[in-house]
Amino acid sequence: MRFLGNVLATIVGLFVFIMLCFFGVIIIGAIFGSGSKSTYVEDNSVLELNLENISNDYGGKFNYEEIGYYDAKHDGLTDVLNAIKAAKTDEKIKGISILNNTLNLGIAQTKALRDGLEDFKKSKKFVLSYANVYSQKDYYLNSIADEIYLNPIGEVDFKGLSTEVMYFKDFQDQTGIKMEVIRHGKFKSAVEPFLLSEMSPENRTQISTFLNSIWDSMVVDISKSRNIPVAQLNNIASGLLARTPQLALQNKLIDKIAYEDVYHEDIRIKLKLNKDEDYNFVNIVDYTQDYATSSSDFDVKDKIAVIYAQGEIGSGEGDLNVVGEGSMRRSLQEARKDKNVKAIVLRIDSPGGSALTSELIWREIEITKKEKPVVVSMGNLAASGGYYIACNANKIFAEASTITGSIGVFGVLPNLTQVTKKYGINTELVETHENASGYSLFKPLDDNFRAFTQEGVETIYKTFVTRVATGRKMTFAQVDAIAQGRVWAGSDALKLGLVDKIGGLDDALAYASKLVKITDYSTIDYPKYEKDLADLFGGGGLPFMKSRESLIKAEIGEANYKIIEQIRRLNKQKGIQALLPFEVNIK
Repeated sequence: MRFLGNVLATIVGLFVFIMLCFFGVIIIGAIFGSGSKSTYVEDNSVLELNLENISNDYGGKFNYEEIGYYDAKHDGLTDVLNAIKAAKTDEKIKGISILNNTLNLGIAQTKALRDGLEDFKKSKKFVLSYANVYSQKDYYLNSIADEIYLNPIGEVDFKGLSTEVMYFKDFQDQTGIKMEVIRHGKFKSAVEPFLLSEMSPENRTQISTFLNSIWDSMVVDISKSRNIPVAQLNNIASGLLARTPQLALQNKLIDKIAYEDVYHEDIRIKLKLNKDEDYNFVNIVDYTQDYATSSSDFDVKDKIAVIYAQGEIGSGEGDLNVVGEGSMRRSLQEARKDKNVKAIVLRIDSPGGSALTSELIWREIEITKKEKPVVVSMGNLAASGGYYIACNANKIFAEASTITGSIGVFGVLPNLTQVTKKYGINTELVETHENASGYSLFKPLDDNFRAFTQEGVETIYKTFVTRVATGRKMTFAQVDAIAQGRVWAGSDALKLGLVDKIGGLDDALAYASKLVKITDYSTIDYPKYEKDLADLFGGGGLPFMKSRESLIKAEIGEANYKIIEQIRRLNKQKGIQALLPFEVNIK
């Protein structure tokens, strides 16, 4: 018996040893193999702008302390913009080609990229664009090009902006699955789909207002680049007068109808190459990686910290798509204590989230401001909790198309009383005190619990409005009048005093440098996310391992995955929320 036990122990020991060796080899390979090979840029090269896999401003820094593995990714939009700026003076790069590019960026991010390309053109290098089909957002970016090519059987989607909101009240009534809603703010429509069968006038007003503001800022840019009056662009959109290549050419939205081989031939002509010569092209992601790893500012002592708050706000450490209390507060503390960091720019792209976490981050910013100035740069979204963490900054920059405001709070509680009754299920509670049970999924919402929760919502709303009033030097009444959960575009937020300037991240950095009177500085990016082995293997930390999310997305498709994400977001919303009224998907 003892012999069998020893044999079994030996086998188990060998198995554990083999597994440790196996994973050790994997980790070592990941550490030494994750850095991409340097891209050799030849003379007479063209930068190919393919941004299909780029969606965040910040690529991220990840520290796996358990195994001593540190990884810094350089695939954020900020890295791309820095690379384009470098390409402007790179003698080997002769131009930029935007070839069948599919954007996964928001409108404000697209504006920043467009501005980067406009600056690149000042070098007298070319920017050319070709597509089989231009989506509306893709066309907005590509309209900056010197020449726009379209496939002979392609089209330009140019029709104005729209968004859809789905309503569930009738579904709740029919199924018995109900969402109990407690809110403050007549425009706080994050919960409206659970209360109504159709859109309220207030919600229709706010959506119409910010959609028109965003559209106006887009057509002004297109008008300038294409030399087409704004009124004419609106007529083209209303009449779908770019739906065929011939109409798009006739209305000056494009310059040439041609196949892709003609496009490449025209690039050869610009590069003064023969027809049988291939030109050299460099993928923007490779060029970005090379630039980020080869450029160094170690000799520059003064720094400005750029802290990225991207994603929904929640508790815990956070990640690329979650603004976590842990990583945000630690980043602010580290930047505050670093003597070389003279100022902080907080880059926000967030619809908000947990009211408690928003308050904790606000407090950390308040402490930081006493030692170093904090300037906010808003991206696509800085709404609700995203605005909460911005409102006390020394200065707030937003793009005209940034979605902001949404100063309001709510709580949502699922209730299954009707559906359980329908199927003959009954639950009974036993409690020692009147309010001991709190909330039950299987009982009607208790009046006392509703009153206590409403009290909490009102308290947080008053705190939120007070924070804004103090930070923006307004009265409570002034903020309350434009709050109530209402959403604004950046251009309107400027008029209302919610932001100070229209501009991007570079403008915020320039202003921060002036505040602290420095001209020669480098930037240092935060947060650095603290991770463990579970994150490394399950979260796709290793280059060759896909995360659970990416595998599901590949299996069921992007559209279906988004539906699952919406359901998962609802399940995660614990406590009172300062969240954007609805998921804005502008088409």
